[in-house]
Amino acid sequence: MFDEYDDNACRYAGYAKLQTQSQFASDGGLMSYATKEGTFRYLKKFGKYSKDFYRFNGELFFPSLGIGTYKPEPYKEDNYIINFTEAIKTALRNGINLIDTAINYRYQMSEREIAEALSEMFKNGEIKRDEIIIASKAGFIPLDFPFPENPYGWIEETIVGTGLATKEEIVIDQHCMTPSYLRWSCEQSLKNLEIDTIDIFFLHNPETQLGYVDQETFYERIEAAFKLFEELIAEKKIGAYGIAAWNGFLYEEEHTEYVSLSKVVEIARKVGGENHGFKYLQSPFNLAKPHSYGYQNQKCDDGLYYPLMHACARYGLTYIGSSPLLQKNLFKRPFAPKVGELMGTSDLTDVASALQFARSAGAISAVFGAVEPAHVIDNTILAYLPDASGQAVEALMKDAYAI
Repeated sequence: MFDEYDDNACRYAGYAKLQTQSQFASDGGLMSYATKEGTFRYLKKFGKYSKDFYRFNGELFFPSLGIGTYKPEPYKEDNYIINFTEAIKTALRNGINLIDTAINYRYQMSEREIAEALSEMFKNGEIKRDEIIIASKAGFIPLDFPFPENPYGWIEETIVGTGLATKEEIVIDQHCMTPSYLRWSCEQSLKNLEIDTIDIFFLHNPETQLGYVDQETFYERIEAAFKLFEELIAEKKIGAYGIAAWNGFLYEEEHTEYVSLSKVVEIARKVGGENHGFKYLQSPFNLAKPHSYGYQNQKCDDGLYYPLMHACARYGLTYIGSSPLLQKNLFKRPFAPKVGELMGTSDLTDVASALQFARSAGAISAVFGAVEPAHVIDNTILAYLPDASGQAVEALMKDAYAI
């Protein structure tokens, strides 16, 4: 999937000569989105890292670890005492240029804190926009910070009252996929992030609607969303789109919330042709939830079933792993020594072993959450290590040493 590159020069084969002027747009201004040239320029700053740390999907160079800004279901007062700004800056200064967020994370505050970090670094020349891959998501209704006294009133006023969606199109008072709402969400995210283009725009956990709407309605809503996303690409408000799901692509085929990747790809081809913008898929992958690598539940165009990662590869989609630490639920007891031995992380922490597993199985990147800059620095120790081998990953999943 990835080209080879020279360890000493930190260059991918066939891509050693980059034209400096290519970082500029046709109008003479700097690119306002991630580019191949920009992300390559960024990785060259970290020539001491292992050759395995950066991966190329044909369009962008990704770090094998990305930083996320999700806080699990916080009480509203939690939002006043945490801030991702310093963690984002630390990540960018230490080789991590994939930033993952969503409009609903902490009632839009996570996106705004990313903007705060980027604004400072752009201003002082530490980073350029075309060097950073920014992903956000739409689908969940975000409310706003500070938490509104009447959240239902906020939904009525902001979403229903403005015609973005009817009450019937909002599922369990939290999820909506109407094109008008998704456009509003995208444009609000652009304002929050203070950027012109979101590089990867995910439809967020669409399986939330299954069980409340039938399969036919569900896929009709996916199609309407994808039509909008193709429009947003044409308007240069997003670079590409994808789906970020939790369990939807990982369930057995008969499950109420099961999502068929082949049907979704078929929809993308229908609305966008062979050059459609549906290029990314994100789902959990970790030691306790390795299904996307080992569970053959996605039927592809050859009639055979494949694990999600393999199905993504067959359809030319880039897979990004989320929740590599399972929101810290992996660490209720120490890992068996065999985990570190197989992952090559015996001298490091269980957190490092879990991240090593998550980034070594086939995802282009594993996105971890961190508020403390020190935790970001701890995690980037893996940048100096090679990936775990495929045999080691297979052995760990087969014997379930960490479970």
